[in-house]
Amino acid sequence: MSWVGFAAGGTLAAAALLLLSGQRRAGMVAAASGTALAMLEQPETLRSWWNALPGYIDQAQQILGQVQDAVNEVAVKREALRRVLAR
Repeated sequence: MSWVGFAAGGTLAAAALLLLSGQRRAGMVAAASGTALAMLEQPETLRSWWNALPGYIDQAQQILGQVQDAVNEVAVKREALRRVLAR
């Protein structure tokens, strides 16, 4: 068993308790610290996440583009309906 793993788990548990008790700033600092400790213990996981990140960003951009297109289409149809009803 690794002491770093225990420290990371304890820090994340403390972060959860701080967040639940309403101490957001301290909870976020503890969560960031626990996450950093966990990543120190699992460098290959961090490396794989880092390498996968550009693909996730591309997917998010594609989805946002599709949402923007849908919003624009709804706006055009809304305007056309408004013109028809205004007659």
